[in-house]
Amino acid sequence: MQVQVRDNNVDQALRVLKKRLQREGVFREMKLRKYYEKPSERRVREAAEAVRRSRKLARKQAIREGLIAAPKRPARPQTASRGFQASR
Repeated sequence: MQVQVRDNNVDQALRVLKKRLQREGVFREMKLRKYYEKPSERRVREAAEAVRRSRKLARKQAIREGLIAAPKRPARPQTASRGFQASR
């Protein structure tokens, strides 16, 4: 995985890298591999993940079909647009 550093902005490149690693599930994989997981614990975890995925899929399907209301997003506070300072 590669991330380009533009204008010597290493902090921005690190943020992009962390976001990509998070999306790929690398941190989760590292956490799981840190300690030995018994096969029985692994089966229980994988079954719970499958239930979670199926519930999420069913919830999204119900929202699409209009059976349940979509969750309301919190209102974002009104601020000056990015890159511009509010005049005083």
